[in-house]
Amino acid sequence: MRVETTRTASPVRLRHACGVHSGADDLVDQTAPVVSDAARRGETIALAVGPGTEAALRAAAGSARVVTLGPAVRSRGSGQTTAARLARTLRALTSEAGAVTAVSEHDSDLDGIDGRYWTEFDAAVNVALTDLPVSLYCFYPELPLHSEILYGALANHPLVFEQGRLRLNDGHRAPRDVLAGMPAAPPILLGAPDLDIVFTAWQLHEVRAAVTDLATATAFDTARCEDVVLAVNEIATNAVEHGSGEARIALWIAGDGLVAEVHDTGDTLSEPLPGLRAPHPADPRGRGVWIARQLCDVLHVWADRSGTHVRMHAAP
Repeated sequence: MRVETTRTASPVRLRHACGVHSGADDLVDQTAPVVSDAARRGETIALAVGPGTEAALRAAAGSARVVTLGPAVRSRGSGQTTAARLARTLRALTSEAGAVTAVSEHDSDLDGIDGRYWTEFDAAVNVALTDLPVSLYCFYPELPLHSEILYGALANHPLVFEQGRLRLNDGHRAPRDVLAGMPAAPPILLGAPDLDIVFTAWQLHEVRAAVTDLATATAFDTARCEDVVLAVNEIATNAVEHGSGEARIALWIAGDGLVAEVHDTGDTLSEPLPGLRAPHPADPRGRGVWIARQLCDVLHVWADRSGTHVRMHAAP
């Protein structure tokens, strides 16, 4: 399976900064002036912070527009999916309101077993949001449970926010370099699938029919069913056209929708964050994974010695 991020020559507009705080009061002391300054510039404020921090920052924003980036944006266990969701939300905000200043607070519930979630998320943000007029300030505690969290933060952020000022981060590295030594982790294992199909390019119609049948049984309406079939078809087609020629799809009916996993035993993944950047209209490649990310609630890509794997989850 070949999955790649479409490459474009568009300028980087994202300002991605990290900061550290010693506690709740220090976090508010550092971020309130950032929000106040953005409000004076007439920018929209987007917040992915805890309730206490949000109340203080809304007060600092005054009459400026404030948007909460709540649980619907964050995907437990997949930093790349969270970045994709965040990009969709902020792309919509910037298209209607112009520049956005966003503040994100570390949430330990998303750490996972080792904190790599945040490294994957911040690296993915640098790809997914690169062309957006967004200033994103990501704040982490001085002493997180996992040392990986601060290591990833310092490697992934082009800017550092300290003492009320932004400075260039000498330790910043490109997303591919950051993730080269820590490929995306596989998601949690699921039970036996409701349907398991081995297929080739000649059997893609069978894959589409199977997804249609299960989606219909899971109360998807016609439009949403078509979305899911298209998303799965893009990934399945990619697997057999650019992989070993034969792939496998496992399908589960879940309480909150449909889960599909496509497994290909061909060449392993070379692009650690595929399908996060919006494709250029003139580029014929790199669209499939991006399209699927737009249509699914969760899309997580990982690789191991057996090949490349994609898990999609779609709710009705």
